[in-house]
Amino acid sequence: MVQIKEFRIVVPLSLEEYQIAQMYMVTKMQQQNTTGKEGVEVMVNRFFEDDEFGKGQYTSKLYHLQSKVPAWLTTFAPADALVMQEEAWNAYPRCKTVIQCPYFTKFRLTIETVHKADNGQSENVHGLSKEQLAARQVEFVDIASSSTDYWSYMVGSNSVDLSNFKSTRTGRGPLSEGWQDTCDPVMTAYKLVTIDAPYWGFGYRLEQALLAGERALFLESHRNCFTWIDEWFGMTMQQIRELEQESDSLLNEKLRTPTLSTNVEDFEDR
Repeated sequence: MVQIKEFRIVVPLSLEEYQIAQMYMVTKMQQQNTTGKEGVEVMVNRFFEDDEFGKGQYTSKLYHLQSKVPAWLTTFAPADALVMQEEAWNAYPRCKTVIQCPYFTKFRLTIETVHKADNGQSENVHGLSKEQLAARQVEFVDIASSSTDYWSYMVGSNSVDLSNFKSTRTGRGPLSEGWQDTCDPVMTAYKLVTIDAPYWGFGYRLEQALLAGERALFLESHRNCFTWIDEWFGMTMQQIRELEQESDSLLNEKLRTPTLSTNVEDFEDR
């Protein structure tokens, strides 16, 4: 059964600031979660241009996260076989990510993101049909909140209390109740997650687990975007790209694998 869920994550940043914050966060979190045995392997990171998105950055990554696989899932597949393949087209403020698993060839998870300078009240930023809107669930993810479920334990490490946190460089914070309606600047990441795991006996359970995993990741990553503001604030896009390139090399060195391609001419438009 195909499931559609839209997560709305409000952040006290401008659209321009969020682009830098998000790239810094991804780079730092990948470094934190990559060791000699597990983590993120960057296969491709390059410029792209096509008819669907226009211009942006294309990445292809492999996620080796054996220790984070739920025990029940290893009854259907060995943990070391559950490598996730991710392709992403980042044409900010629009992005698309597709995640697949070679072991489960029918499985597909798609995340379509639209970033808007609002507080999460836009109702159909993805242009869904009536049928899709009827199937869609909407959940607001409050970055000032915390969670204690399995996936938050697996993903989360940010224990900052945002009701007390205040940025030294910008003066933003703390985030008290109802902050989404009073913060300026403010923006929202509208993340539409479509997941399909058509496998009898465990497909629905896998879909639910991965939706919970995505929610935990969205909460952790956007908490990091804000609480790391004094680290990335004032950085330029060129500085972020240089940091990203350096990080890609370090990640692959940790996993002892070379980057396969960085040449835009090798990329086939999608």
